Amino acid sequence: MATALQRFKLVFYVPPSAVAACKTAIFAAGAGRYPGPGGYTEVCFTTKGVGQFRPGNSANPHIGKVGELEDVEEVRVETLCVGRDVTKEAVEALKKAHPYEEPAYEVFKMEDF
Repeated sequence: MATALQRFKLVFYVPPSAVAACKTAIFAAGAGRYPGPGGYTEVCFTTKGVGQFRPGNSANPHIGKVGELEDVEEVRVETLCVGRDVTKEAVEALKKAHPYEEPAYEVFKMEDF
């Protein structure tokens, strides 16, 4: 019996103007593909919200000014990554496509029941 690949959930936050570019990049890296007979691809869930940050003295912020608290509209994107290699490639693609100096993202290892 073949061992199933591990599943991970990639979650990231991005300004609305960069959502399409980030999704295109992670999907090209293999994120958002569900295993199984349906052949679903480019699967994700998005939620609008407000992010907050204060850039430090050595920051070069895409939005806001050093030392000033900033509230910005952002979109949370969640997607499935099947396999550790796909997950790593999706994160690297996200970092290249994302406009922020330090993109906020999380990777969660998922259980399969």
